[in-house]
Amino acid sequence: QDHAMPMQLTETVIKVNEETKRRMVDKILDLCGGSVNGRTIGVLGVTFKPNTDDMREAPSLTIVPALIGGGAKVRVTDPQGRREGEALLPGVTWAEDAYAAAQGADLLVILTEWNEFRALDLERVAQAMTTPRMADLRNIYAPADVRKAGFLAYAGVGRAGFSVA
Repeated sequence: QDHAMPMQLTETVIKVNEETKRRMVDKILDLCGGSVNGRTIGVLGVTFKPNTDDMREAPSLTIVPALIGGGAKVRVTDPQGRREGEALLPGVTWAEDAYAAAQGADLLVILTEWNEFRALDLERVAQAMTTPRMADLRNIYAPADVRKAGFLAYAGVGRAGFSVA
């Protein structure tokens, strides 16, 4: 752009990435009946990818502010993202681990596929939550396993979820 060269491919990739993040917010809203106002949401992972503290282009930078803007109380945890995350995600509460982030939550959102999040005791997580629902935006858990652990609703990306009436 600095040299007046066409950047259609790059601009299209950026547009698709932003639309994907907005669809993730829509999945979260759907799991909460259309509104996050007054809900407590636990977020697992704020970094762009696991094993780094890099937050450039991280989905959390779009999704978390949207949740806060919708009236949610957001509790986050990330093994390495807190230092950068505290400055970039004002208004969140930081939890020590995934279990603390899930405590009393109405929804748990997985944004980064850290190994710590791949090996959760899902029954313990579900029991800690007020309303056990999961938005697994990295598809690290099988819906059947989530359901068996006691969750009432699950949404992943590009695969069938469930909701128990």
